[in-house]
Amino acid sequence: MKPLVVITGASSGFGRAMAIEFNKVGYPLLLIARRIEKLLELNLENTICAKVDVADKAAFEAAVRSAEEKYGLTDLIINNAGVMLLGDIATQDPEEWKTMLDVNVIGVMNGMQIVMNDMKAREHGTIINISSVAGVNAYGNHAAYSASKFGVCGLSEVARMELSPYNVRVIRMLPGAVATELLGHTTSDAIKDNYMDWVKATGVGSIKAEDVARTARFVYEMPQGVIIKELHITDTKQDR
Repeated sequence: MKPLVVITGASSGFGRAMAIEFNKVGYPLLLIARRIEKLLELNLENTICAKVDVADKAAFEAAVRSAEEKYGLTDLIINNAGVMLLGDIATQDPEEWKTMLDVNVIGVMNGMQIVMNDMKAREHGTIINISSVAGVNAYGNHAAYSASKFGVCGLSEVARMELSPYNVRVIRMLPGAVATELLGHTTSDAIKDNYMDWVKATGVGSIKAEDVARTARFVYEMPQGVIIKELHITDTKQDR
């Protein structure tokens, strides 16, 4: 049997597409999300579904250890769970900042810490952290979201440097605008409307979650001694 793959935020968007992509070629999976009913709807073989908030490290680790008892140690974790709450920093509710930092940053750090020591011990394993082009570029109404995604890029690079002597890979993927549920998290209708106006004006819309999922599998299935450290994946028409 192939090694265990853990995917967070697997109930929709990139995570759901990645679950389908890795499952179809035989990887056993631990799928994590807060909406377990969405995970169960996938009805995938050799898959454990867990209702977990990634900011809750104890619950997160318990789910991983339970899956490892059945399928063996985690060889790949994709820290994909994320929240996008766009807003003007001058007026946005600070609770929205906290929500994004808890899920987008602390959740990623929890996932890495849960698996990295076992990976170091056996000198094998891969961590893929999903950031965003908003983790390297500035966009209006993205201040707190960008803070979280810049954070993912920074912590991923530090972790890569620390784990590379142990032959463990840390890869950061930076998707652009892709049609997922993320925009729906934003509470301002005006901001959502402006975002969709930008999508229509630029013609961005060709790239799908499935494209990101296939790319994640590609970078993982490279030989363990080969790493694609950072990967930007966007619609061809998205210029930044």
